[in-house]
This record gives sequence, structure tokens and C-alpha cells, in this order.
Amino acid sequence: MDFIVPPSRTTGGIPWERVLPPRLNGSHGYYKWSPSLLVPEADNVSSAEVYCDDIGFTVQVDVKNFNPEDLLVKVVGDFLEVQGKHKELKEGQGFTTLQFNRRYRIPKGVNIMALESAVSPEGVLIISAPMLQSEDTRCLT
Repeated sequence: MDFIVPPSRTTGGIPWERVLPPRLNGSHGYYKWSPSLLVPEADNVSSAEVYCDDIGFTVQVDVKNFNPEDLLVKVVGDFLEVQGKHKELKEGQGFTTLQFNRRYRIPKGVNIMALESAVSPEGVLIISAPMLQSEDTRCLT
């Protein structure tokens, strides 16, 4: 059985063919070593960026594998919760469901009543809220 890494996945320039075969000695039990299975863990993690300054609070999450109707953004206590879930998709003989849950602490002084969210054409969920209008408000994360 061979697995092929999609063209969008890279192995980070590490010469796995020279590093692992000597250690695995060509096979492990019933399974043979295959360099195509070596996808760095960082490639499997969706990226997110959080910004906070005197103007406001912004969270940007890569959601290019989800449709806007698959996403849920809500405030629970002092946290911003972002959830995404695909409906079950049939793939060959099985089914696949893709989902994620993320929580971000909302800094003090953020006007959560003015929170807005939108998905960009590039598949980035942008959630933002301005700071409350107060002279002594500072962004504390």
C-alpha cells in the first residue's frame, strides 16, 4: 500500500530517505517504511493569529477547508469560541468528518457587543471587536 502526499504538502526539506531507513531497517512488523507518510505535524495544524492593541482585538483563523455555514463563533464568559464542523462526507468505503474547536481569552476592555466576524475570499475567518471607549483601557492578554 502506498500513500501519496498531496502536492500542497511538503516535507520541510528534510532528507527523510537518508535519515529514517537506516533506523527502521526497511520495515517494521507488517508495514514497510514509506517516505510519503512523513508529513510534519505543523502541516496538519490550522494557523491562527491573535492581535490586540489600543484600537481593538482581532483573531484570524485559517478556515479554507470549511464553508461559512460550517462555522460557529460565540462568546462564553471571557472566551471567544470558534467551532467548525463539516457534515459527514463519503470517501470510498468510509466516511470523514472534519472539525475543530478553538478558544481565545478576550482581553479586558474589549467591547464584545461590537464583535464582528467574516470569512475572506482566501478562507480566513476574521473576528474583530473595538476596545471600549475609556481613557484608562489597555489591552491585557
